[in-house]
Amino acid sequence: MPKLALYNMDGETVGEIELNDEIFGIQPNEAVVHEAVVMQLACMRRGTSSTKTRAEVRGGGRKPWKQKGTGRARAGTSRSPIWRSGGIVFGPKPRDYSYSIPKKKRRLALKSVLSAKASGGDLIVLDQLMFEQPKTKDMVKILSNLNVESKATVVTASKEDNVQESARNIPGIKPLAADGINVYDLLKYEKLILTKDAVARIEEVWG
Repeated sequence: MPKLALYNMDGETVGEIELNDEIFGIQPNEAVVHEAVVMQLACMRRGTSSTKTRAEVRGGGRKPWKQKGTGRARAGTSRSPIWRSGGIVFGPKPRDYSYSIPKKKRRLALKSVLSAKASGGDLIVLDQLMFEQPKTKDMVKILSNLNVESKATVVTASKEDNVQESARNIPGIKPLAADGINVYDLLKYEKLILTKDAVARIEEVWG
């Protein structure tokens, strides 16, 4: 089982924690991780882009000129796609881009990213993370104590309002509950900060 140092909010080492091999110690599967990220990005697309066909654009109610005798090409409407201000052929219409991959692949992708964080030194485990009241300054101090200078995801076992409100205004910091972790956010933010209780929750859900 991989072992990591356990820190307190002052950045001091207060012990060690053993992590579950099935979640934090597997060989990362990059192909499955890529699939999971593409799926998440597709599901995030709004799909609201829309163009008008020749039946939907305004005007074009009568034939521009008679069929014969003008020397010009035949034309039935001024809103033909080949005319300026005409309709659009095969343009985008509102649609749902979301799709899903098998549950086993989603689980493997998440475990792969967690294992990569643990083996790459980008995983920090805190014995606890709690505030009596929301205070961004306190959160900044904790990050400084842990030498976190890059983007980071801060994960607690459950939704902690004080932690969420203390971290959400810090650029590059993403607060999450353990049940809300996902492949995209874990990859987007370099460091992963977990509380001891969050580790237990993740091992309970994904083990």
